[in-house]
Amino acid sequence: MKCYGGSAEPPADEVMRRPGPAAARHGDRMSAPPSGKGAPIERKAQLVDYLAEGCKPERSWRIGTEHEKFAFTQDDLRPVPYDGERSIRALLEGLAARFGWQPVLEDGQPIALAKDRCSITLEPGGQFELSGAPLETLHQTCCEVHTHLDEVKKVAEPLGIGMLGLGFQPLWRRQDIPWMPKGRYRIMGGYMPRRGSLGLDMMLRTCTVQVNLDFSSEADMVRKFRTSLALQPIATALFANSPFAEGRPNGFLSYRGHIWTDTDPDRSGTLPFVFEPGMGFERYVDWLLDVPMYFVYRDGRYVDASGQSFRDFMAGRLPALPGELPSLSDWADHITTAFPDVRLKRFLEMRGADAGAWRSLCALPALWTGLLYDGQALGEAEALVADWTLGEIEGLRRDVPRQGLAAPFRGGKVLDVARMVVALARGGLARRARINWDGRDEVSYLARLEEIADSGRTPAEEKLEAYNGRWHKRVEPMFVEHAF
Repeated sequence: MKCYGGSAEPPADEVMRRPGPAAARHGDRMSAPPSGKGAPIERKAQLVDYLAEGCKPERSWRIGTEHEKFAFTQDDLRPVPYDGERSIRALLEGLAARFGWQPVLEDGQPIALAKDRCSITLEPGGQFELSGAPLETLHQTCCEVHTHLDEVKKVAEPLGIGMLGLGFQPLWRRQDIPWMPKGRYRIMGGYMPRRGSLGLDMMLRTCTVQVNLDFSSEADMVRKFRTSLALQPIATALFANSPFAEGRPNGFLSYRGHIWTDTDPDRSGTLPFVFEPGMGFERYVDWLLDVPMYFVYRDGRYVDASGQSFRDFMAGRLPALPGELPSLSDWADHITTAFPDVRLKRFLEMRGADAGAWRSLCALPALWTGLLYDGQALGEAEALVADWTLGEIEGLRRDVPRQGLAAPFRGGKVLDVARMVVALARGGLARRARINWDGRDEVSYLARLEEIADSGRTPAEEKLEAYNGRWHKRVEPMFVEHAF
């Protein structure tokens, strides 16, 4: 994979250095290609060991970045359907033909692409996602992002398709969004309205950017989990970028953040037990075992097990597959159906940010890499949140989507905390001292967040100002000004 230039990338002919051995991480929230069946699970300890296998020495830590964007037809700004001359399928087939991606098929139709430990996948409403490779530096990560967007643009533009980075679909109604032909989405779409009022909006009308990071031990995992979970609302505020719905302001700065407060309480939100004594791999497994299932993948099809229990599955009493026992691949699939603000797999996923422009796609991994991959920064961030109560964290999660950096906190504002957090990340990146081809370290990727923290204005507020000014109370100009 090559980089194609830009202010933060190596020259166009410099090939990215590939990372050393590490597990591939296609950690998208719901769209990874299905797993196959393996040896049966006989005891809970196997599930705990599965997570513990993620422990890596610091020299093997990697950065895996994922980002989604909305595809739209450039002449009428409508969401792109799966089939047709201008379609998601045409995009997938074009990328495969032109850039060597390998199609992943379901029922004979391409629903994902794979290459070089990366994947391109589809969210339910056709949101186009890159799940990046595990890379050693932010320079490589930002190069990967730039390369992907360049490839997509070269295929999309001749089709009359554009791409927009935003946290929530700004123009079209839920019923206007086409469903992608994936079996798991049919099951999830039927179950979501039973557990919250906004789950279908989460599936069809949101986009995010997230980063997946490693840990060295169970204790290191717990430190990073607690610290990052407490700080997710701060990230939500810094990246707030979803102020519109159906062509007008929706009353929020991060409507995507609000949607997650009413999606499915069984599998999303802040996890109180993470902050309790005894937190570890087994405690997370116990929680996951009580998260209701969605499906089991068997013989090329998804079996509807929505609302059923993985504990019953382990006992051979799953109503959907009576007498069968799960495999570790079933467990891996089940893990992907839990959606807390920070998710533990064999790495930790930071899930609190709205999608945005190119610079924010690099800034999100920069923020969390700076905080979690430097010992001093992690210690300082840990100390910052050490006396935050669960009620305060839940209050931030409730208030930040509407108020952003202006949300009140402890006699001040979230902005005050955000400035401290960005400064801690800057220090962590500086001490990492990972230098790119022209002698710069990774601190430069925080520039967008430093601008936001200095001004106190989120991307959402910048767009609202344009809406009330030069856009003349229309959102359509955003598809031109902010398209990739």
